[in-house]
Amino acid sequence: MTPLARLGRAATYAGLILASFISVFPFFWMVVGATNTSAELLKGKTSPGGALWTNIANFWAFADMPRILFNSFFIAAVGTLLTLLVSSLAGYAFEIFRSRFRERLFALLLLMLSVPFAALMIPLFIMMANFKLINTYQAIILPGVASIFIIFYFRQATKAFPHELRDAARIDGLKEWQIFLHVYMPVMRSTYAAATIIVFMANWNNYLWPLIVLQTNDMKTITLTVATLISAYTPDWGVVMVGATVATLPTLVIFFLLQRRFVEGMLGAVK
Repeated sequence: MTPLARLGRAATYAGLILASFISVFPFFWMVVGATNTSAELLKGKTSPGGALWTNIANFWAFADMPRILFNSFFIAAVGTLLTLLVSSLAGYAFEIFRSRFRERLFALLLLMLSVPFAALMIPLFIMMANFKLINTYQAIILPGVASIFIIFYFRQATKAFPHELRDAARIDGLKEWQIFLHVYMPVMRSTYAAATIIVFMANWNNYLWPLIVLQTNDMKTITLTVATLISAYTPDWGVVMVGATVATLPTLVIFFLLQRRFVEGMLGAVK
C-alpha cells in the first residue's frame, strides 16, 4: 500500500470516528445526565452522578406514568399494525393489478406528499370533531393508517416479488387474499421489518397531532409528558433526561431486534 493510500485510509477512519462520536455523544450525555442533578447538568458535567433514583422517583411522581406509557405503546403498536396492513395492501394492489388509471392515481398520491401537515391540521381537527373522536386513540391512529410513503415503499418492494409464486398459488386454487397472507407476506418479511421500524418510530415520536387532539392528562403520551417537563418555568434537567431516556428506549429495542431485517428491507431483499 502506497503512503498516499495509507493517508487516505487514515483520513477515512478519522472521519468515521468523528461522525460516530457526533452521533453517539448526545445519547451518551442523555443517559449520563439522567444520573445527575439539574445544577450539575447546567455546569456541563458529563460523568455519572448519584441522583439517578431521585430523578426516576420525581419523574414517576410527575404524572400517571403507567397510564402514559400504556397510551404510547397502544397508539404505536395498533397504529403500526393497521398502517402495515392497509399500506401494504395498497402497495401490493398498485403493483400487481393493472388498470387504466393506476399510474395517474399513484402520481396523485405522490403529489400529496408535498402538502405540509400544517395545512391539514385544521381540516383533520374539524373532521375528528364532527365524528366526536377528539381526545381518543382513534383520532391519533386513523390519520396515519394509509401512509403514502409506506404505500410507495411497498409498491417499490413488490416489484421484486416473484410473480411466478403468485401464478403457482393461483394454480393451486388460492384466492387473492390467501395469496397475500400466505405467500406475499412471508416472502416480503424483510420489507415488513423495515416498515415496522419506520412506522413504529413515527407513531411513538408523534408530537404535534397528539398535542392538538389529546386534551386530558389521562390520554397524554410520553412525548407530550417530556415536552411538559421542558416547558416548566425552571425545568429539572435530570428528570427531563430520565424522561428522554424512557422515551428513547422502546425505539432502540425495536430497531436492534429488527436491525438485520431493516437493512435487508431497505436494500430490497426478497426471500
